[in-house]
Amino acid sequence: MNFWWVNHKQTFRQEFFGKYIWSPKRKRNDQINPFYETMREVAPGDVVYSFADAAVQGFGISRTHCYTSPQPDEFGHIGEAWNEVGWRVDVDFHRFTEPIRPAQHMHAIAPTLPSRYSPIQQNGHGNQGVYLAQIPREMALVVAQLASPELLALINGFQLSETSEAPLPELLGVVEWEDRECAKISADHQMRETEKEALLKARRGQGLFRQNVKHIERFCRVTRVDQPEHLIASHIKPWRESSNYERLFEGNGLMLTPTIDHLFDRGFISFQNHGELMVSPVAHEASLNKMGVLTDRVTNVGGFADPQKEFLEFHRDNVFLKRRA
Repeated sequence: MNFWWVNHKQTFRQEFFGKYIWSPKRKRNDQINPFYETMREVAPGDVVYSFADAAVQGFGISRTHCYTSPQPDEFGHIGEAWNEVGWRVDVDFHRFTEPIRPAQHMHAIAPTLPSRYSPIQQNGHGNQGVYLAQIPREMALVVAQLASPELLALINGFQLSETSEAPLPELLGVVEWEDRECAKISADHQMRETEKEALLKARRGQGLFRQNVKHIERFCRVTRVDQPEHLIASHIKPWRESSNYERLFEGNGLMLTPTIDHLFDRGFISFQNHGELMVSPVAHEASLNKMGVLTDRVTNVGGFADPQKEFLEFHRDNVFLKRRA
């Protein structure tokens, strides 16, 4: 279990009551923001403190790893300066009975502040420019002692019954995003019906896209399975983020077994251009081993064609879950 502190600022209501946190992937100038990159490190079961209006309003338990998602519609004009596609983590938030104002308790909190990337200052005010920051367990305990016996019990090893029993949700926003893309294609009167059909089938790794990918990929790179009925034509750059050309282009594809497709699509694995398999540090290694990804050795799946290398660069930068350098 890790501990996180999110400075919601203008988006508190949308995120807290919508039960998620969301950030752009990069700044408008395409520069990396370390406080957006932290989204890629969150794991299910982590504790997330919610800070807004100079107070810790509550806490949440993360329900998912980070995943690519469009900017929430409910942000409205607030998100006009941000990129439209970003990172999302679903979080089961709970509000404190009384918000905790760090400025009133800094004698207890200040000694526990992280030495780098602290989400709040020594005076208890939020740090400008910090969205999501990891905090030490000691700091999480101090805030829990001030706010919630329920949370304190959780951190000390107990689980909230409603959290432990709740099923993991689908990735909220992704299906809706893809449905919107499908609706755009269907409504395009300048596009031939056969082209529409090919693009829509490509969403599921079928049809023309599958035929195209089979010309250059004949088996799963990881499991070596080569029976067509057990393989999915997977997009390296996700279908939802691709142009219509990229959705059908064989260079944007790999043939993968369903479990490997899942791991690749969610960013738990990726590939270097020369073929080395990359395993995300947030992935559950025992589960990966059971699914055919051996984490106790270096695996090379073979080199990739130049077009594939370009799409793999996008995957490593925009899908793969990794730690900050």
